[in-house]
Amino acid sequence: MTADFHRPTRFPPRMFEGYLGAEDPAYVSRVAHDTAAAVLSRVREDPDPEVVARLVSYTDEHGIDAIAELWSQASPKSLPGALWRIYLLRTMIRQDAQGVSLAFQRGTEVSRTIDQVVAGAPTPAGPAEVRELADTILRGVFSGDFAAALERATAFCRVASAGFASLADDADAADAAHPDRPGILTQRALRLSSLAEELAACARLWRHDSLD
Repeated sequence: MTADFHRPTRFPPRMFEGYLGAEDPAYVSRVAHDTAAAVLSRVREDPDPEVVARLVSYTDEHGIDAIAELWSQASPKSLPGALWRIYLLRTMIRQDAQGVSLAFQRGTEVSRTIDQVVAGAPTPAGPAEVRELADTILRGVFSGDFAAALERATAFCRVASAGFASLADDADAADAAHPDRPGILTQRALRLSSLAEELAACARLWRHDSLD
């Protein structure tokens, strides 16, 4: 199995090329679902650590656009939509681990839920810890409890969202040096809140064998 799947991070060329040139939305959707199902099922059947590691770090080598081309237009409540959002979350964390860790830490201080426990991040969670958490969640998608991985990502998004909202409240809108900072922080909070809702919905669907 492993030998047949030597380069798991590369999608079937015909599917990828067909997607890029496709004009039929139904065809685009089918390719997104087919590739997501193929990648997930083949790896979960034989979760070789090296294979999983390549998939986790795929965007480090190829960029997020490679994933976006296939899955970003899929429904939020679908398998390709879920995979796209997990990769997107990991990319966001890696691009601004300092800012995200600060927001997550603030979120643990202002949140009154168990989300920080579900997320599984250490306390305190610095940049290195949130980067490792993102990798752990993505590894869980391919080799662990898929729904649990989505739920951990959901919880992380909720805590970080609360943190960004709190930081936005603290930001001085009159600060001439950073007049856009409150708005930027608020937008990040809203985006993470939406991401949390979408991932939570996918986790529920997966548990009912309805995520495809």
